[in-house]
Amino acid sequence: MIVKNSGSTVARTVTFRLAKTVDGFAVAPRTETLAAGEEQLFGPFGPGDYGGRLLVDADHAELTLAPVRI
Repeated sequence: MIVKNSGSTVARTVTFRLAKTVDGFAVAPRTETLAAGEEQLFGPFGPGDYGGRLLVDADHAELTLAPVRI
């Protein structure tokens, strides 16, 4: 997934939720911070850890998400 922070001044956070549990407890989500104007490629997201659908939380509308399938 390509994530871009289109903002010009503030860092933004994207969170990838894991479907996996350990001993019945949810695993902490993967959280990444992007500086203003930064673009990053994240992945791969294995279905064993992230489930059949990738659950993503973007903390602001300045973050744009573009899925990439390889």
